[in-house]
Formats: sequence, C-alpha cells, structure tokens
Amino acid sequence: MDGTLSLVLLLLFLWCLCSRRMERFELTAPAAFVLLGLLLGEGTGVLDLALPHETVKMLAEITLVWVLFTDAARLSFRALRPELGIYVRLLAIGLPLCVGLGALLAAALLPGVSGWSALYVGAALAPTDAALGATMMVNPVVPAKIRRVINVESGLNDGIVTPLVVLALAGVSAAEHTAGPDATGQALVQLAIGTAYGAVIGLAAGWLLRTSLRNGWAAEDFAGAGVLALSLLGYTSALAIGGNGFVAAFVAGLAFGTAHGAPPRVLLYVEQSGALLSVLVWLVFGAVLLPEVFAHVTWQAVVYAVLSLTVIRMVPVALCLAGSGLDARTVGFIGWFGPRGLASIIFGLLAVEELTPAGARPVLPAIACTVLLSVLAHGLTSAPLANRYGRAAAKGIGPAGPAAEELPVRGMAAGGLHHGHGRGHGRGGPAPS
Repeated sequence: MDGTLSLVLLLLFLWCLCSRRMERFELTAPAAFVLLGLLLGEGTGVLDLALPHETVKMLAEITLVWVLFTDAARLSFRALRPELGIYVRLLAIGLPLCVGLGALLAAALLPGVSGWSALYVGAALAPTDAALGATMMVNPVVPAKIRRVINVESGLNDGIVTPLVVLALAGVSAAEHTAGPDATGQALVQLAIGTAYGAVIGLAAGWLLRTSLRNGWAAEDFAGAGVLALSLLGYTSALAIGGNGFVAAFVAGLAFGTAHGAPPRVLLYVEQSGALLSVLVWLVFGAVLLPEVFAHVTWQAVVYAVLSLTVIRMVPVALCLAGSGLDARTVGFIGWFGPRGLASIIFGLLAVEELTPAGARPVLPAIACTVLLSVLAHGLTSAPLANRYGRAAAKGIGPAGPAAEELPVRGMAAGGLHHGHGRGHGRGGPAPS
C-alpha cells in the first residue's frame, strides 16, 4: 500500500511540474489521470488501487461536498446579472429537459433500466463539467460572455440535480427492497431539512467570518482552512440532524457567498483541496471503475453515451435558448460544450455504494461510457472548435460580449489540477477576457 501511495503522490507532483506544458498538447488533468489509471492499473498492474469500499465512498463524498460548496460560494450575483436570462433558460428549462430526455431514452434503450433507475441515469449525466474543455475556457478568442455562460451553468447544475439523484437512488433501493417502502418519502424529508439547515449555517457562517475579518479578529491566512472546515461541517452536521448533507453543502455555499463571508481568495484553499481530490477521483475512475464496467458494457450503453453528448444535451439547449437572441452558431457551441465529468463519476460511485450489484450493473456502463467518451471528444475538440468559433465571433457572426468579471473554472487552480482559469484548475482564478 505504501508503494501505491508513493506512486500516486509522485504522479501528482510530476503533473504539477509539467501541467502548463501539457496544455499545449490539449491534455487536461482529467484526461491525463484517466489514462494513467488505465495504463498503470489494468494495463500494467503497477498501480494497485483495490481500495476498500468505505475509502472510495469517503473520497467521493468529500470531493462532491467541496465541489458543491465552492461552486455555489464562488458565484457573484453582480457578475450574473448581464446574462441572467440565459442562465435561467439553461438551468430552469434546459436542465430539466435534459434530465427528462435522458431518462426517457435510458428507459427505452438500456437493458434492465426503467422507472427510478432511468431517472437516476438521466439526472447523473445531466451536470456538465467545464474542466474537460479547459483550453476553451481560458481561450481569449472565445467571447468572455460565452465562456461565462458555460462556466456558470457548469457550476450550478450539479447542485441542482443532486436532489434528483438522491431521490432516484432512494427509489431504486426501495424497489430492490434494500430500503423501506417509504425510502423516497424519507429522502424528500432529508432534502427539505438539508436545504433549510444549509441556508441557516451558510448565512450565519458568512456573517460571522465577515465580522471577524472586518474587526481584525480572524487572520486571513487561516480563513481558508476555516472555510474548508465549514464546507465539511455543513455536510456532517446536516447528516447528524437527519438532513441530506450534499444539498446542505450546496445551499450553505450559496448562502455563504450571498453573505459575502470572505474575499474570493479565501475560497482558493477549498478549491485547491477539491482539485487534489478530484484528480484522485479521475485516477480511481481510470484504474478501478472503468475496468470493472468494461466487462458489462453493451452496445446500448455506447449508443446511449453518444446520444447523451449530442441529442440529450444539444436539443434541450437549442429549445431553451430559442428566442434568447443568440445565433445558431453560438447555441450549437454552448450545446456541444456540455462535457460530463466529475459530478457524474461521483454519482456513479455513490450508486455503487447505495445499490446492490444487480441494481448498479445496468446503469454504470452508460455513465462510464459517457464520461470516457466526453473526456476524449471534448478534450480533442476544445481548442479547434474554440478557435473556429472565436474567429467567427470576431467577424460579427457570434456575440463578442463585454469583457466582464469572470468566474473561476472548476479544476483549473493549483497549476492545472483544476478545470481552468475560470474553473479548470480544480476550479480557480479569473479567466482572461
């Protein structure tokens, strides 16, 4: 085990040394660590990540908590105002359409998938991950407005669909008789408690930290560690009172950000910590989850993966943006750059823990195939499509948009561990406009 841990730490250090250089070859951190996991795990047997289920579950849960909290806390409502109508269309109309279409096609196409499990597949694959298009997210050729739209959508949709994923997993468990018949009712109660509790703890913590910093009681150098603890506190304490910890973490992040609890740089500590764990999740995905899933992959799962990245994503985006003033080229660009990544993987890992093997087996191949195809397709097309679209926008075919305030891209802080400069390092630092 010591040798495996040393190898993982060495890989992380080596990536930090050459991450900027790798950007020139369009190799993002997620793609690199998935490939390393496959090559060193199943391919050569050098990397033995036969982790206990509890360890995998803890890794997935902590990563999701930090991702949900920081994505929500980083939002600047002042920065959202210029494109608020577009965000509402994408998140209030496009996202539900994507979940619904994904569930319908999963029920029609995937063997053994129907009802709650179909809803689970549709919800788990609805969140997007700007990190997989990191080179596009920091490409100044692409109008700042469009990068901002893709970035904000990616930051919020995972938190919005989390209740659906939780509810669907409860429904599948009840259908499998591994949980009581009132499992879905209990899940709804937990979601309500988590929402209310998250709002209270986020607002209170934001006010306390703002007051402490203003009065000189808190050292700003240590404030980042305090916010890191706060994000996990929201999760663990919500569980302790019978609420849903993930929803509590997301709502606490929204409330904390709304309360202007700390300068943006205070969140960088949480973002970098989340970036580190997200890289480990990608490594586990390549070394452990993919080899296990490959044994059960069907042609239906592959077809569904293709549909998920095209029809299931792009049709709802086109419908919800109709009449928004964006031209067809821009709508197609936003529709294509909806990569599936970290959130979908974590939802898949949670299904492994929550469901029986018989319940998880029908849904995991579709999720794994979609994420793997997204890593390849969006990684390869990020730079060429961004340059092509950017040149068209410069000629007046697409909207240039003002170089307004940018939001950090998940996965990009920490020297390329994030998603990008707007959200790609691991999620951190303003993207160039």
